[in-house]
Amino acid sequence: MNNENLLVSSSSLWSLFILHSSLFIPFSLFMNLTIPDLQQKLKSWQGCELAKTANPVLGEGNENAEIMFIGEAPGAKEDELGRPFVGPAGKFLDELLESIGLKREDVYISNVVKYRPPGNRDPLPEEKEQCMPWLMMEIALIKPKVIVPLGRHALAHFFQKLSITEAHGKPQNISEKLTVFPIYHPAAALHNGNLRQSLFDDFSALKKFLEQ
Repeated sequence: MNNENLLVSSSSLWSLFILHSSLFIPFSLFMNLTIPDLQQKLKSWQGCELAKTANPVLGEGNENAEIMFIGEAPGAKEDELGRPFVGPAGKFLDELLESIGLKREDVYISNVVKYRPPGNRDPLPEEKEQCMPWLMMEIALIKPKVIVPLGRHALAHFFQKLSITEAHGKPQNISEKLTVFPIYHPAAALHNGNLRQSLFDDFSALKKFLEQ
């Protein structure tokens, strides 16, 4: 791995969390927070313009998960139900998980941005920055051993200069305790059928990595 590509190291991950989360949640209170607590706090948060037009969608899943999947932003179905990855891309993600013997209940699934951008457009840089504290807190609470960024927006949260085309299916070690394993976003295969097999191949590679 080329170190100059690294945007968030294991040490700076915690530092960034402290910096951003302290803007609205005192550190002393964070130590006793749970994922359901975060879900409740997100409902009343107005720190992102998208909160005016969309419903909050925090992550969900196993709070003791070793694997955390991170997408870019909720879509229409996610906005309607208030849950991540429950639309067509989510159904494909379920299929991919099943292909390596996993269920949603075994992992934790979230997004960089916590609200649906209008028309499902790409999240703006400021929207990703505004929502970053929530993702940082989720990571700090879940403490995953493997983070799987789904697509370029999630990957850029960790590696600014690394392309998803180059990095997909290849583990990127951040520390001895944390590995980032980039994979294409499931929605990409819904728009480009040629990527469908690539996703199954990447999940197969993820399984082999987990079995090491």
